[in-house]
Amino acid sequence: MWLSTLLAATLLSITASSSPTSNHTYTNPILPGWHSDPTCAHVPEHNTTFCATSTFIAYPGLPIYASKDLQNWKLASNAFNRPSQIPDLRNTTDQQGGIYAPTLRYHNGTFYLIVTYLGTDIQGLLFTTTNPYNNSAWTDPLVFTVTGIDPDIFWDDDGTVYVTSANSGSSSGNHIQQYSLDLTTGATGPIHNLWNGTGGSSPEGPHIFRKDGYYYLMIAEGGTELGHSETIARSRFRTGPWEAYPQNPLLTNRNTTQYFQTVGHADLFQDSVGDWWAVALSTRSGPAWKNYPMGRETVLAPARWEEGEWPVVQPIRGVMSGPLMSEGRGIALGEGGWIDQPDRVDFAPGSAIPAHFVYWRYPKTENFVVSPEGHPNTLRLTPSFYNLTGTPEFKPDDGLTLVMRRQTDTLFTYGVDISFDPEMDGEEAGVTVFLTQEQHIDLGIVLLQNNLSIRFRVEGRGNYDGPLPGQTISVPKEWQADTIMLEIQAVNDTTYAFSAAPSRNPGHKKVIGWADTRIVSGGSGRFTGALVGVYATKNGGAGSTPAYISRWRYQGQGQEIDYGRIVPSWTRSVASLED
Repeated sequence: MWLSTLLAATLLSITASSSPTSNHTYTNPILPGWHSDPTCAHVPEHNTTFCATSTFIAYPGLPIYASKDLQNWKLASNAFNRPSQIPDLRNTTDQQGGIYAPTLRYHNGTFYLIVTYLGTDIQGLLFTTTNPYNNSAWTDPLVFTVTGIDPDIFWDDDGTVYVTSANSGSSSGNHIQQYSLDLTTGATGPIHNLWNGTGGSSPEGPHIFRKDGYYYLMIAEGGTELGHSETIARSRFRTGPWEAYPQNPLLTNRNTTQYFQTVGHADLFQDSVGDWWAVALSTRSGPAWKNYPMGRETVLAPARWEEGEWPVVQPIRGVMSGPLMSEGRGIALGEGGWIDQPDRVDFAPGSAIPAHFVYWRYPKTENFVVSPEGHPNTLRLTPSFYNLTGTPEFKPDDGLTLVMRRQTDTLFTYGVDISFDPEMDGEEAGVTVFLTQEQHIDLGIVLLQNNLSIRFRVEGRGNYDGPLPGQTISVPKEWQADTIMLEIQAVNDTTYAFSAAPSRNPGHKKVIGWADTRIVSGGSGRFTGALVGVYATKNGGAGSTPAYISRWRYQGQGQEIDYGRIVPSWTRSVASLED
């Protein structure tokens, strides 16, 4: 049923919107916000490209995005969407632990998503599905003994399946290694050391391609910072010897003044008309590499790969040109919306929490209730014992009452209405820009010594070395009988403004505090990116008063694609926070 529906939709889309490819201008990033370690597979019979990215300890994880034209991307599903798939996530303490660097491939009608899980033990996980538009269609993973990190999955000409992974930083040296994998049992075969790169640090993120009688091995080198690059080698034989590309690196922006930096951890794919493309991660930071709250994002570059020749990839820029299909959305299926789509979430009765919302590890689901009895069109938050930071006694399974979405725009406005009548000191509900438990910026309604207050406070400092802001004010008495709107706005590429207003009179908005975006850049969140959302906490106290969240709104206003050059986030959008 799904396949017939998809094929019908595909034929309709091709008939309605496709045209022969010609060069079109587009902008990077294609997956804005925290979308690191991208991997893509093009499926010609669907005329669709699917991409996945890393999610570490965020849940749900491993988002699968789909596009007809490489410009418009829809959240098709989250491959990791049930605690039964990775039970250990609830105990992962490392803020940068969890799911690392997937590889997505399509083979004989099935999607394969292979990944390393870094928890109390390192495991290899292989998820599969025949329907990428449905969460429940993704399997529980096949667990196997992975060597190192960043596994790639590859089918050789004889049908044998091989995993290629990075044993970077081990006591035995840096090795790109390969071994067979039994897709039924998870058994692995003998390990072969392959090519270790051109001498750069941390050879990792390998991908194997078979083309024109060669095995091509593409890897990242130089670490995922300013020295990041992508290199490639080839061999007539699967295990080598390997010939390095004479023009390596294949892709990098190191030693440049470009706005897009840390380019690497790339993947290659060929579209339906034979054109080649590369995706990679990048940070919009310039070589100063200090201000990049959205972390590592996904960028796209045209490539050329002639028969018998090496691939050639255009360097990453904010504005690029390539042989794109005519622009069109053309995807009706999927769990979520378009990546550049504003949030207008009203938590209607019978609705679910949107598919692009994420938690920090597994949520205690009873703490998040949509439209509870007596409170329609709200999300009830039952406060967690610990606040977003926790204390030394905090254990990951204690859970945080915290739900968020990615910051996907340089300039944006995010706001919610909060109905909250705390009864005990320390009870708090609010909004946050969250990078990790060690780095976040919060604006909360809190009861302090029996005084209802609005508190603005910061945890951590990231790449920011100035004085940290903070402010607490009493809630004006004329506000207390109403819900209160809390708002976060990125007013420019370096500053967040945190504001509050009575919901019925937003014109009385007060800016409570300002925060530098470098506070949530780097530091303990060097692999992740900023999330914005809502939280409720007892701050270690005895209270249990719920908060009711309504009118969740996120509107992107601008993307910076080069120094000082900002383009509209979503020109098709007519929605606004005032609607």
